[in-house]
Parts: sequence; C-alpha cells; structure tokens
Amino acid sequence: MTEQRGTAGAAMSGAQSLITSLESAGVTDIFGIPGGAILPAYDPLMDSAKIRHILVRHEQGAGHAAQGYAAATGKVGVCMATSGPGATNLVTPLADAHMDSVPLVAVTGQVGASMIGTDAFQEADIRGITMPITKHSFLVTDPADIARTVAEAFHIASTGRPGPVLVDVAKSALQAMTTFEWPTELHLPGYRPVTRPHSKQIREAVRLILASRKPVLYVGGGVIRAQASAGLLKLAEATGMPVVTTLMARGAFPDSHAQHLGMPGMHGTVAAVAALQKSDLIISLGARFDDRVTGNLDSFAPHAKVIHADIDPAEIGKNRPVDVPIVGDCAEVIADLLALLQSEEDAGNTGDYEGWVAFLAGVKKTYPVGYDAPDDGSLAPQYVIERLGHIAGPDSIYTSGVGQHQMWAAHFVNYERPNTWINSGGLGTMGYAVPAAMGAKVGMPDRVVWAIDGDGCFQMTNQELATCAINDIPIKVAIINNESLGMVRQWQTLFYNSRYSNTDLQSKRIPDFVKLAEAYGCVGLSCESPEQVDATIEKAMAINDQPVVVDFRVHRDAMVWPMVAAGTSNDEIKYARDLAPQFDEDDL
Repeated sequence: MTEQRGTAGAAMSGAQSLITSLESAGVTDIFGIPGGAILPAYDPLMDSAKIRHILVRHEQGAGHAAQGYAAATGKVGVCMATSGPGATNLVTPLADAHMDSVPLVAVTGQVGASMIGTDAFQEADIRGITMPITKHSFLVTDPADIARTVAEAFHIASTGRPGPVLVDVAKSALQAMTTFEWPTELHLPGYRPVTRPHSKQIREAVRLILASRKPVLYVGGGVIRAQASAGLLKLAEATGMPVVTTLMARGAFPDSHAQHLGMPGMHGTVAAVAALQKSDLIISLGARFDDRVTGNLDSFAPHAKVIHADIDPAEIGKNRPVDVPIVGDCAEVIADLLALLQSEEDAGNTGDYEGWVAFLAGVKKTYPVGYDAPDDGSLAPQYVIERLGHIAGPDSIYTSGVGQHQMWAAHFVNYERPNTWINSGGLGTMGYAVPAAMGAKVGMPDRVVWAIDGDGCFQMTNQELATCAINDIPIKVAIINNESLGMVRQWQTLFYNSRYSNTDLQSKRIPDFVKLAEAYGCVGLSCESPEQVDATIEKAMAINDQPVVVDFRVHRDAMVWPMVAAGTSNDEIKYARDLAPQFDEDDL
C-alpha cells in the first residue's frame, strides 16, 4: 500500500478523507447516485482529479456496472449509494458478487450516528442486511476510522476468495473533521487467506492423477479470478487430460483446443457431462460442485475420486466428499501440480489416458451442440449468437443476462481467453447484462463489448442506456427477442403441459425497442430474418461513437439443449427433446 503524499496528517472532513482514501486505494472509476446521507462525500468527489464518477440511473445498475468492471479488469469495482433505499437497491448486486466471487467495494451513506436505530428518515440497517451476502460489512461512525476502513475493505475484497465488501459511513462522520492517515500496514486478526497449497496434498493429488485412467480437469471460475489460465493450459497439455469449464469459467481454457469438452451441467455439452459422470478422478480447480453442474448429487460421478482445490476452505467437501483437499490459490496449486508431474515424468512415470481421451473425443464428435432452423424460415436465436460471436470475434467482451440467451451465448460464442465472458452465474440475476457491459467498457475502453440480453432481462435495467449515451460508453446490445420469458416458457412447455402462465411479454410490439433505444440517445437497429443477420451485426460493429441496440426478433419456441431436468441425474441428459445419447461402454 502506498501513502498519498501531500495529504498524510492533513486536517480535513470525513468526506474528504473518504475520497482521498478511495484515491489512495487506486480507484479511478465509481458508479453511483447521490442522496442525502452520502451527499457530503459528493462535494469533494467533484474536485477529484483521479476519480471519474459515472451517474447511473438506478443503484442496481451501479452495482452490476462495478461487477462488470471488476470481471473485465481484475481490479476491485466500486459503487456508491445513499442510505435506506439507495443502499438496499445494492443488495442484489452484492449478493450476485458474493456468489460469483467478484471483488467489489460498495460505499453507502448512513444517517447520523446519533440517529441510528431510531427509524430515522431513509434509515436501513444495511450492514445487518448485507452480512450474509458480503465478505465483510463495516459501519463507520468515527471519521478517524475512515481511511483505515477503506484500506481494509479493498484488501479483503481483493485477497483470498474475492468478494464484495460494504463500507457504510454515517453522515455525521462525513461532516466531522479528522486527520487523514493512510495506513502503511493492516492488522486483520483472523483474516489470513491461505494461498500456498500444502506439499503433502500436492503429492497425494499427483499420485491419484498418475494412478487414474479416466481423469478430468473440472475448471471453475476460481481459475479466472486467480489469473491461472496460462498455467491451466500448460497443465492440460502436459498431461493430456480432458478439460471441462463451468459457466463461470468459460474462456479459462480455449474453446478451440482439442482437449476442451465444453461446459458441464444442466445445459452442458454431452461430452462434458459424460466426462464427469464416467470419470474415475475429478480434479476440481476453483469450482464448487453446485447443483447446476452435479444434478442429483447421489448419482453424480459415482465412481470418481475427487481432488478439490479451492482458496476457500468452506467450499471443499461442502457438496461432494473429497479424497484430496487442497486449500490454496489456483495459480499456485496448478504450478505445484505441474512441477511435481514434470518430475514424475522425468523419472518415467506418466498417466495412461489414451483410451479415455479417445472415448470422449468420439462423444464430442457424435453429440455436438447444435440446433435446428425453424421450419417457418424465421430467425433462430442460436444462429444470431453464433454469427455475432464469429463477426465480433474472441477479442470482444460478452456479457449476458440470465435465461435461454445466456445458455446459447455460453455455447455458441467461441471463447479463447479469460475475462471475455461476464455473466451472473450463481445468483442468476435478470437485468445484469446492460450495466455489466457498461462497467466492462469503462474498464476496457479499447475493447468491443456486447451485451447479449433477453427481452425480459433488458427491460429490467435498460435505463442504463441513458448513462451510456451521456457518458460516451459505446456498448452494443443484442436483444434476443422472443417476446417471452424464454427459459420459464421452456420449462412450462416441458413440465407444465404448455400452460404459459404469465410468460408472454409483448403485444403489438410494446415496447418498440428501436424507438426506445433512439429515445435514450442510442442507435436502434432491428433484424427479423437470417439473411439480415450478418449485415446488421456488421453495421452495429461499425458504430463506435455511441451505444447500439439491435432488436433480433427470433423464433419464440426455440429451446436450450442439451438439458438435464432439475433434480434428476446427469445420466438422464437429453441432447434434444426426448433424445438421449447412447454410449458404447465397451469403448471405455
């Protein structure tokens, strides 16, 4: 930590101390909205030469923008709101960041210290509300504590398993005078994240890897957070083991690589699901065995031993019993595994996975992720996303909302590098895509950023288009418009006898998304036929001085396949409706 010269020991208001502290923590961008309790901080913020404040239209947008910024850059995202409803509007992004391990600091104003607990105007116990959904929550009532608290918040958010931290500051502390002192060291008893894996556990893991015949590298978002993708590639290529990447890990391993089997789970590829189900050893790196990957836990990977490496010891063994637990940073775990495996190879000890790899390559070839074009010649949503990924390319950043379009974006865009796929995984937050894209574009202004959104998700946070237009943040939005809550409709089709209760969104094209985009100061485009897709995407790609919104009017009955029905065994995967894969067990 570096101390800001010229301010140490200076007398200033608590509000000035807060802004100086944020500058000292390296903050360059904040997404927020002022209000009464946080107002004292907005006055010195106006004079900051180091921090750009972006005025959003809703606090949820501020939180998701900070998430998108963090996910794209690897830095801590920052959002700011006032007390009461301003702070509670950050609850969803905080919960989202907590589930997906996104480093975030949320600064909120609070009523004056003497008024806390009196049900004062716009008072809410945001510290208490957010305790279960943050790594830590602070309430600051003494202005002398502001600098130290901000320093601790950024340290906690960015170290160990990343996550959100709340700093709630009483208005009285912002208004009082204090002496600014940026701490040169931090004392956080009880907070000592383990990053170095234990050598004994590494040795045991290597023993299992060499003894196995059907291992699989099960890669989670922790590999991306640990910036361990390069090491993962070396480990995979050195061993020849097949790789599956979860929804949060798309881009951690190149899609184009022969060893990559795609995404496992409820809507995973047949090959990835088969790799886990039929393996004899799962090497889990920064993943958490969540229900969307495992399906029915009792029948998940019944013959597999498990090596589980994670920086958060609470995740290890939480859902699946573990044979070799490894607590540590994924980058260091991978490096240690690679070094010991190399030593074993030098001594003539290598794994024999040839038959296993050949079997999975056959499954991958036989059951690729595909789709059928609609019989009526209308637009297939998968085709739109496939062409978007091809034209925008692997250097672009893609965000998504939640639902069918999210799964199609995970499958039909080819991800070759980390931090190019940003979505709401654990919480599944509709409305995530547009503000997350805004934050990603602020953090990576030289990259093309596409928000792939559903018409339902888009209508939850589309007001942030105004923020983008006014602040020169030229994101591009592809609305996969099937006039319904698509994933809910799919479940109603499959499990509720096609009774579409409250899933139809549009009548007479309300709203007209092109006109809405134009009203927000953006370029609005529409596309209704396969023949128009490439030209429409290329037109959007050519516009780089203002936001672009494309209304892709797609076939409404398209479904996401493959699929494992919720609560059932992964063995019951269907690659299309009523069609299950058939494996030749003799090939194993």
